[in-house]
Amino acid sequence: MDDTYQVIIAGAGFAGVAAAKKLGRQGVRVLLIDSNNYHQFQPLLYQVATSQIGVSAIARPLRSVFRRLKTVRVVTAQVEAVDVAAKSVTTSDGDTFRGESLVLALGAVPNFFNTPGAEEHAYPLYSVTDATKLGTGLTRLLDEADKNPEADVDVVVVGGGPTGVETAGAMAENVKYVVGKYFSKDLASRCRVHLVDMVPTVLAAFSEKSQKYATAHLTKVGVQLHMGVGVTDVRPDGVTLADGSRIPAQIVVWAGGLKAGAVVANSGLPLGRGGRVDVLPDLTAPNASGVYVLGDAANITDSKGTKLPQLGSVAQQAGKWAAGNILADLTGGTRRPFDYVDKGYMAMVGRGAAVAEIGRQRIQLQGPFAFVSWLLVHLALLSGTQQKVRALFSWLNGYLLHSPAQVVVSGPVDRKEPKP
Repeated sequence: MDDTYQVIIAGAGFAGVAAAKKLGRQGVRVLLIDSNNYHQFQPLLYQVATSQIGVSAIARPLRSVFRRLKTVRVVTAQVEAVDVAAKSVTTSDGDTFRGESLVLALGAVPNFFNTPGAEEHAYPLYSVTDATKLGTGLTRLLDEADKNPEADVDVVVVGGGPTGVETAGAMAENVKYVVGKYFSKDLASRCRVHLVDMVPTVLAAFSEKSQKYATAHLTKVGVQLHMGVGVTDVRPDGVTLADGSRIPAQIVVWAGGLKAGAVVANSGLPLGRGGRVDVLPDLTAPNASGVYVLGDAANITDSKGTKLPQLGSVAQQAGKWAAGNILADLTGGTRRPFDYVDKGYMAMVGRGAAVAEIGRQRIQLQGPFAFVSWLLVHLALLSGTQQKVRALFSWLNGYLLHSPAQVVVSGPVDRKEPKP
């Protein structure tokens, strides 16, 4: 099969969807390809894994997103290869699609940094599938321990960035507020959550004040912190740290970093840190006019040349900006260098507890005000009215009543279930 479109967009994350929406509103013929038929709200995956919200709150069908944009076609397929010179993509079905412009927004894959055993035994947390597998694993582990009064429940979260902090905090609060309510009364005393990172503090990109607040709250809810020491191997029964100590664990969650996937690695484009493409100021790939690389597949800089973090807000703004430059390409206009509007950082630490550093001036909030701000911002960013309503209901139910979304496990319990 050989189809030609004005724009091919590979990847339906924040960047790809934002670009497709802007182009579709201008009547541009767009083909959007993704291996999933839904758009996932990645910042809330940890809440799916910890039963704070359901999958339907963060996953919206792509055809629903674009139902009113008749020039945008959605194809569900796995992109296997790209031809930068031809501005084409080839899928696992053997189909090839060509465009006048090509957008690579294929996201990333977990970066295990060659840590022995990590890929085989740790749960990553980058997709809906990852989140549901982790949630199922946690529920099964609690079910097993509930039947055996001698069994302990130990979880190690690797990575002290926002994902790791949010995951560890949510798990510890589940132990504190939920496990005793739904399981045997002594099970909570047998549960432990560990957070490990080779850097000396949590939330390294945040201010010292935010780091101290997050550290204090995590400690308060029972997270055992192991900072300044890396993980040297992951085993089925736990992890080994760089200082030689071992932490027993039935579940290891890997939130230790991301890298670009194989399609980008094999594209022939020059790669930088994390296997990502160091894009030019107009978001095109070097020596590949008309090829844009966005989101977690790209290293993007601001107008001052400072590398921007791998955040959803960066990806979303870059998608809209790239669409503007593609429109300029199609109409004979001039591309403009990406001008990022810095909205700051946020991280949820637990119930009623969060840190926020807002805007270029980094206005700092901690505690309940940051918590409410976090809720409002993420509610506004969710795609679709139904998703917003579901998330709001889940948060009210969970944070006010400590009644989480329930994970239903079907089939036999198999502790050796393969992980992605």
